[in-house]
Amino acid sequence: MDEFPVLVAGAGLAGLSAATFLGVHGVPSLVVERHATTSIYPKARGQFPHTMEALKVAGVDERMVAAAPSEPGFRIVVGESVTGRVFNELLIDESPDFTALSPAGWANASQEAAEPILLDRARELGAEVRFSTELVSFEQDDDGVTAVLRDADGERTVRARYLVAADGHRSPIRHALGIGVHGRGELGRSSGIVFDADLGRTGFALYYLQNPSLPGNAGVVVSTDTPHRWALSVGYDPDLDDVRWVELIRAATGVADLEPTLVSGGATSGHTAVRVADRFSQGRVHLIGDAVRVMPPTGGLGGNTAILDGYYLAWKLATVVRGEAGPGLLDSHDPERRPYADIVVEQQYTGFVHRMRPDLADDTLAATIEPVSTLFFGYRHLSGAVLLEPDDDGAVLENPEQPTGRPGSRAPHVPLLRDGAPLSTVDLFGRGFVLLTGPAGAWDGAPTETYRIGVDLEDPSGSWAKTYGVTDAGAVLVRPDGFVAWRSAGPGSASEVARVLGVVLDRG
Repeated sequence: MDEFPVLVAGAGLAGLSAATFLGVHGVPSLVVERHATTSIYPKARGQFPHTMEALKVAGVDERMVAAAPSEPGFRIVVGESVTGRVFNELLIDESPDFTALSPAGWANASQEAAEPILLDRARELGAEVRFSTELVSFEQDDDGVTAVLRDADGERTVRARYLVAADGHRSPIRHALGIGVHGRGELGRSSGIVFDADLGRTGFALYYLQNPSLPGNAGVVVSTDTPHRWALSVGYDPDLDDVRWVELIRAATGVADLEPTLVSGGATSGHTAVRVADRFSQGRVHLIGDAVRVMPPTGGLGGNTAILDGYYLAWKLATVVRGEAGPGLLDSHDPERRPYADIVVEQQYTGFVHRMRPDLADDTLAATIEPVSTLFFGYRHLSGAVLLEPDDDGAVLENPEQPTGRPGSRAPHVPLLRDGAPLSTVDLFGRGFVLLTGPAGAWDGAPTETYRIGVDLEDPSGSWAKTYGVTDAGAVLVRPDGFVAWRSAGPGSASEVARVLGVVLDRG
């Protein structure tokens, strides 16, 4: 029986991200995917700066930038058809400027481009990835998970210490565990097709259609990375054939005599829903991506949260597998990711109602949509893997433009210098625990990588201590995922840091 530290079910953005970041932390994994390849559909597009920070840790941020369409900017249109009446249009020539919050920029790679990048990197870092391989059953015990896999050669059994369920919105693993879901439920099913046609459009474009000629009276047309290749999604219809698809493409594009070429294997079905799993972990199984969170694609957070799910879970799994933490560290996965998921799905639902389904507007709709800066940089991770301060209000969101530096929050970006070269505090995080201290502190001997701000690293703006809420004698302990685990506003000792690490890592 083959044995692996971690078995990952699903080779989408979440699963490949988990495998990649496990590799970053020196832990190999087996990834199984029932499909023959990574996605051929554009699906999620765009990597936001907080995601790019993580992708830089993995060494693929520049690859994502290079995979973006050559033409900058993109159009988001709400209209009758691609060439017809326009009800609302947003032309985005430049992404929002978050340089005050992050040293990272943006990328605009589609899912069809991003997945192969993560696949290659996961393999470079030691992951074994098997396509056309389905996880058909599994059992847990006190020491691990035994899984039965099926491929073209039959069934085989593998053993892993932990199982990561990144097996999509239907998630057979979630169902097998008996984990329920909550939320608004299904909003509608869809049918989709990929087609080639010269519509006289260049650059990235996304069209939300309100058109009674389409099933469900609505549809979405989106460009792909292949020139003159588009994807159309409409209300679900199980009886669509090639002739009917051509009719629908003509209605959606507004070109009555268009002769599109249907891409082989490009037809698909899906659904739009607002749903969050009731638990993100059970025993030795941890769920990420669409397996725990399904939401309309109006806001761009689906693919980004999937990647970050893998980033935030991988360091915990790796630390436990390496014997540096107790298994209780993994109990933090659910309380840290589920509250944020509840917020994100409602935010994207609100955007969906505004853009596509105004008929669904009611008094349960979020009164306002949170600023994207808050959704990117202002969410907090609150669990036993964080030592909250006595006066903490337990808020899941905070304004990142007024950072607190308190435990549970994202460690803020502060520009520094190392040997005269620009550096961000964010660049220090990603692989292990980091202790940041002021120049007057006596923290020598702490059992973690330590930087004295003002001594080892220059603080030209003199803002580090204020931003992190400490004095020149204080210290802040930052986890591998860039979240503050603990801080001491004033003097302390290395032994205090060791005690805190023991608590965070569930060692005592």
